[in-house]
Amino acid sequence: MSISPKTVIAGAYEHPTRWAPDKTPWQIMAESARGALNDCGLELSDVDGLFTAGIEIGSMAVMQLAEYLNLKPRYLDGTNLGGSSFVAHVAHASAAIHAGLCSVALITYGSTAASNAMAIGTGGGSGQDAASGMISPYGLTTVGGYALCAQRHMEMYGTRSEDLAEIAVTTRRHAGLNPAAKMRTPITIDDVLSSRIISTPLHLLDCCITSDGGGALIITSAERAHDLKQKPVSVLGSGEAIWHPQIGNADLLELAAAQSGEQAFRQSGITPSEIDFCTIYDSFTITVLMTLENLGFCKAGEGASFVRDGRIGLGGELPINPDGGGLSSNHPGMRGVFLVIEAVRQLRGDCKGRQVDDARLGLVHGTGGLLSAFHSGATLILGNET
Repeated sequence: MSISPKTVIAGAYEHPTRWAPDKTPWQIMAESARGALNDCGLELSDVDGLFTAGIEIGSMAVMQLAEYLNLKPRYLDGTNLGGSSFVAHVAHASAAIHAGLCSVALITYGSTAASNAMAIGTGGGSGQDAASGMISPYGLTTVGGYALCAQRHMEMYGTRSEDLAEIAVTTRRHAGLNPAAKMRTPITIDDVLSSRIISTPLHLLDCCITSDGGGALIITSAERAHDLKQKPVSVLGSGEAIWHPQIGNADLLELAAAQSGEQAFRQSGITPSEIDFCTIYDSFTITVLMTLENLGFCKAGEGASFVRDGRIGLGGELPINPDGGGLSSNHPGMRGVFLVIEAVRQLRGDCKGRQVDDARLGLVHGTGGLLSAFHSGATLILGNET
């Protein structure tokens, strides 16, 4: 997919709620849409492209959302790739704008996963059932699938639980600098290792939290954004991919990120060494470690050493998830939209207290689905030079 360098993210908004039993996902989406439009100075009447997906709102959600917002857009996209959906939506919206199919795209998401007590990751679901009749009957859960990858990585490369814990500790430190984060109390490596085992070798604090929440993005052309309220963030490159077992010939340590990342880097002309920070889907600590390897920031098997010694913390060589990520800030079912929102804020220089120094280029990577069974990957390269 070819992305015009003149396509930008003009507005971004993260809903402040982490617990909203008085709201519906539709309300959160509408409030987030209003916030993103206010952020850039546009009106709902300017929107002619609409994008959404969700785990609570059904397969035809984009049509229902159009009715809820009283919109009749000329371009709609309800692609659901799991947690990576909204990262992919940015690329889809950029391509649609470049092709003249719409001019102002609204991407929005809302969820009440926590207040509705959704069992995310600990129980099998229709997605796993659809993937393979050879998986669900044996009780593989989402967390179990990621645990298999962690076990394999440990067996192959000697990765330790302490290495995974380093990721949880770092993102919790970042969350402590984010007033909106749900979990802000500092933790240590010992805290992670002494938290209860959820699926060997993953402990409770290796797993993302569950929250309510939502967010929205406005995508348009650089020309359209020229006189808007915020400095736009350029979409420089993108990639999408799917990983599946290949009829039994599966490498559990290979992620869709290897393919989507290579596409995004090639398209943007940027290399991993030029990236100033990353927002990476952190459903579990192992997700971050393996994603860094597959994106090319380090070689296979070197993820454990890469995340040590403060390298992925603020002030380090490659800060990861400065908002606290899904491990500590929020994770309302599908988290991709928040990865993009945080990257936009960093590239604008709006993250007081947790700002990455001289942030010019950011990488966003979303993962959706189930590692070790099937999953999607979506990668964006974003920049603050238009």
